Amino acid sequence: MTDIRLYNTRTRKKESFAPIDPENVRMYVCGPTVYDRAHLGNARPVIVFDVLYRLLRHVYGEDHVTYVRNFTDVDDRINETALARKAAGAPGTLEELIRERSNETIDWYHADMGALGALPPTHEPRATDFIAQMVAMIEGLIASGHAYAKEGHVLFRVRSYEDYGKLSGRSVDDMIAGARVEVAPFKEDPMDFVLWKPSDADLPGWDSPWGRGRPGWHIECSAMSHDLLGESFDIHGGGIDLQFPHHENEIAQSKCMHPEAVFARVWMHNEMLQVEGKKMSKSLGNFFTVRDLLDKGVPGEVIRFVFLQTHYSKPMDWTEEKARQARQEVDQWVTMLSVRHWLLDEEIKESGADDGVLAALADDLNTSLALTRLRALGRFLEGVEYLNLSDGEQYRMDCMFISTARLLGFDLVSLARNARAKAPVRDLEYFELRLVQERSEARESGNFATLDALKSALVAAGVEVRMSKDAVELKVTPHFDAAKLEVLK
Repeated sequence: MTDIRLYNTRTRKKESFAPIDPENVRMYVCGPTVYDRAHLGNARPVIVFDVLYRLLRHVYGEDHVTYVRNFTDVDDRINETALARKAAGAPGTLEELIRERSNETIDWYHADMGALGALPPTHEPRATDFIAQMVAMIEGLIASGHAYAKEGHVLFRVRSYEDYGKLSGRSVDDMIAGARVEVAPFKEDPMDFVLWKPSDADLPGWDSPWGRGRPGWHIECSAMSHDLLGESFDIHGGGIDLQFPHHENEIAQSKCMHPEAVFARVWMHNEMLQVEGKKMSKSLGNFFTVRDLLDKGVPGEVIRFVFLQTHYSKPMDWTEEKARQARQEVDQWVTMLSVRHWLLDEEIKESGADDGVLAALADDLNTSLALTRLRALGRFLEGVEYLNLSDGEQYRMDCMFISTARLLGFDLVSLARNARAKAPVRDLEYFELRLVQERSEARESGNFATLDALKSALVAAGVEVRMSKDAVELKVTPHFDAAKLEVLK
């Protein structure tokens, strides 16, 4: 079995991954707060842990991996949107309007992440569906002395958990000195954090032993992961911005509630995203959502390709030039496959992934090295050595390339079929003959303007033009526009 090695933030070293139960490998990743469209930075953990999910499924089997990614649908920003809609006369209770907004945003999220090639997790729990489990966990923490109720709030006693701060490598006193902590009269200690808070009539709330209220952010993930994955599971992931305080607080709550359990054995954190070398922010005018890019015509597979070029533990810089180069490479793969005769087969034979790509991914998700290896495979499939193979060997190599790309989240078969469907073969044959004729006439007259104009028009229509001394070959790209081709007839 493939030896997967992952960097564990908790131990600060790369370790061989040994699941608690190989028959049920379990992973939890902190998901989005569903108040608006996912911005480009939100997509990075989705793609990072989608690759890990694919790798785990490849090694342990698709039915032996459980992946949970939550939706936080209790949030002041969601409340603000719902209150604004209610003030504008929208029908329904505040809770119904909040649910409506959450549903809308979750649908957007699914569409946008799906466009990036992300597989749906096994479970996508909503915080509002696990209020009872959160209340039960809070009651347990109070009973064991790790939490206390005061003035309608329930707070966690941070100093009651002696290992608090080990994940981020900071002491409690250092955190107080360097962090902005909420000072409130109901707190015993400035670092104590909220597990439950009261709700007035203008806010959503649920009945509890401490009055009508709503949960704090941190208790949500502890309750949902426990309910769906158990007291101990294998991997917990998320962005580095969540390491403190969110993940520290999750550990404290869960370990104090279940002191004999491990909680998460491996902690993984992806680094942040920049745009053209600068932090993404609205004030700099470089803030955009995944949907903004998709609507501008940047394909999801191109966005994914750019992301995978940088190791998840390093800051990633999104640039227009990287996107342009990524589009060019993906288009080349798709164009190459779109002319394969077997593409018309209803089923494409499954094949094992390339050993080099698998080894790169197993080494702490080295996606950059994996892409380098995939590029090398692509070049081989376009080279002379490939042409010298038998038909059976060519098909086998094609299938391995496709399976390897799929492991990285690229569905090249669908892209190639779409490209082929957009350009009937007879149309390409017509323009190949026309180019041969135009070239012949150009050579006789010495005037190549008409030939060059036709070539430029074909390229603009999304057709790759290959002209050698003795032949003319046209191939469609994923950006083929049949309407533009029709005008040229």
